Amino acid sequence: MVEKKVKKQKLEDHEVEGNKDIAKRVYEKLDNIVTQIKNNHNPTFTTKVRGLSNVYYDEKKQFIQLGDKQVTRPFLNLGAARKFMQTMIVADKCHEYLLHDKTASIREIYYELKHTVKGTKENTFDGQEESNDVIVDLEHSVNTIREKLGLQADPKGSLYGDITLIDRKHENDEFNASKLGRGGWSIMSRIEPEEIEIKDVNADYLLVVETAAMYGRLIEEKFPKQNKCILIGTSGQAARGSRRLIHRLNKEFNLPVVVFTDGDPYGWYIYSVIKSGSMALAAHSKFLAVPDAKFVGMTLTDVEHYGLENVTEKMKDGDVKRAKELMNYDWFKSAGWQKEIKLAIEKKIRIEQQALANKSLDFVAKEYLPKKIENNIFVE
Repeated sequence: MVEKKVKKQKLEDHEVEGNKDIAKRVYEKLDNIVTQIKNNHNPTFTTKVRGLSNVYYDEKKQFIQLGDKQVTRPFLNLGAARKFMQTMIVADKCHEYLLHDKTASIREIYYELKHTVKGTKENTFDGQEESNDVIVDLEHSVNTIREKLGLQADPKGSLYGDITLIDRKHENDEFNASKLGRGGWSIMSRIEPEEIEIKDVNADYLLVVETAAMYGRLIEEKFPKQNKCILIGTSGQAARGSRRLIHRLNKEFNLPVVVFTDGDPYGWYIYSVIKSGSMALAAHSKFLAVPDAKFVGMTLTDVEHYGLENVTEKMKDGDVKRAKELMNYDWFKSAGWQKEIKLAIEKKIRIEQQALANKSLDFVAKEYLPKKIENNIFVE
């Protein structure tokens, strides 16, 4: 059985920084640039280098991190001036959001700042990808995540189980995620402590489920209540809000995290992003990763053990290529993972969560998950 640890813990400082803290850092960044101009210096903006050359796996912390390499963007440079301008207006707008306790989607800030510069034919932004890129630079420059800058992406993911939340931004609305119907609570993009307080958790562990269909199946079979767990359905790769909530539940309540995905390279990568972070968001692993997350399945070993040979799917060339890539990742170097990935490559098959319905609709809830979790049968 997964050990029960639900006593609320104190979060680290970077986890609980509020609007005023982040606004101060953004202001200091902008004020420094104003000072440079007043002193007749070429104003520059400094952020971290993105890309594989500045990403590494931290063996001690067991998650992916962004290195310390920096890039300096000078205003008095034809190749950098436009992006410098874009960075300044995004930073100024985020500072405004924070001061007035406002939030905006990354699509909204793009449209709010998009215009033609007076006296020219130049647009501030020609596409949202430009503003998105600047937002990432700003995140790295002030060492935070966009959600703490008053920004949010499209939300995705669902929460179900005996967990009580308080929405501080909506009249301190208090609710239990097991009382909101079979769909549970739609996880917001911004899930910071000053906005969403996790008041109480009555569970032994958190089960993260890849597919919406399996999330629904487990609720219908009353799995969360019968096994005293919380469910989070990610509907594919976990969105930032879902990853942040998973991280918070693990950190604030020491709640063990178990991940359940399809048995293929893409499902396994969903697990690895939850556990170790992603290269794209390497700078934010301390806000998102859960190094002690466990993987329960699906695995290629399950195919033979449960007699599922007739309900496997063939792997395509792209699947095999992706599996070979996973084998080379530091966080997939354990004997257990090497065995599973090699089996996939050799047999060129994959197995979906829904394939367990071949045994019976309730097999996953009555047999597969309870026995594997109870007996700590995880891939590590």
